[in-house]
Amino acid sequence: MGLSQLSKKSHLTEIVSALFVLGFLSLRVVECRKPRYPDLFEYPAISCRKHSALLTEFGGKGDGQTLNTKAFRSAIHHLSRFASDGGAQLIVPPGKWLTGTFNLTSHFTLYIHKDAVLLASQDESAFPLVAPLPSYGTGRDGPGGRFSSLIFGTNLTDVVITGGNGTIDGQGAYWWNKFHKKELNNTRPYLIEIMYSDQVQISNLTLINSPSWNVHPIYSRDVIIQGLTILAPTDSPNTDGVNPDSCTNVRIEDCFIVSGD
Repeated sequence: MGLSQLSKKSHLTEIVSALFVLGFLSLRVVECRKPRYPDLFEYPAISCRKHSALLTEFGGKGDGQTLNTKAFRSAIHHLSRFASDGGAQLIVPPGKWLTGTFNLTSHFTLYIHKDAVLLASQDESAFPLVAPLPSYGTGRDGPGGRFSSLIFGTNLTDVVITGGNGTIDGQGAYWWNKFHKKELNNTRPYLIEIMYSDQVQISNLTLINSPSWNVHPIYSRDVIIQGLTILAPTDSPNTDGVNPDSCTNVRIEDCFIVSGD
């Protein structure tokens, strides 16, 4: 083979290699780019996250007894610094993770492994009291305020709560009993509440035995709720499945709900 032919073959190989790399990068862009929410209401995943961490890196213990509220809060606080650098994901690995309320952050994914269970604490002190919702003016269960939701977020952009069908167990019997006995002055905690936020996805989870409502997006927009299984006894009080409240551009699909409301 002459030098001219070798040169042409080498040049062709370089072109093919370059096209392959460009094609691969294009696929990555398609996979990771943020969708244009006002134009298209199609977003099976909001975005890829540049940074990730395991809950165990922040002292979390999935033994079903250790309270992990501090671990969740520390992890999310640490990961919030990456909001402007590709976002971050907190992975909850297999185990039973007892916790009180914690707040999410923007450009963030909470990923719950299929063999992970978040257990809501039954200690009322793990759910700080907050004011009634502005449009409500008073609590739903009593004249006072309301207990913070287990997973809470406000004024967020681009937040995902998802998993491999991992479980969030509200352990609601404690709260249901107090409600029936009229021992509550404040509204029971919800499992998930997102306020004043946009570009929200809650998907591929099992929610069981919520103290009250399960999923409550409020004063928010561009919300998708997809692939949830929500279960509670049919006689449990006010365990609504999904309550979009004062929201715009919300889609709920492929959910299975059996609850007390």
